Amino acid sequence: MTDLIATEKHFEAGMTVGEAMALHPNARWVFASYHLGGCSHCAISTEETIGQVAEGYGVPLDKLLDDLNSLLATPA
Repeated sequence: MTDLIATEKHFEAGMTVGEAMALHPNARWVFASYHLGGCSHCAISTEETIGQVAEGYGVPLDKLLDDLNSLLATPA
């Protein structure tokens, strides 16, 4: 059972925003809830990692990852 958990997909700090969007279609709404990527002055690059975005915009990384990973507990 531990092996199964280790291989499950999840969001992590080193994942790019583009990878996050591909992993779950509602990831964009989590980013938007932090006011990330919604307008020209707060746009985020799909090439930036989640960790870089959190650091650059002063968003608590653990909270952002928790919110993103909660998407995986619910159907898309």
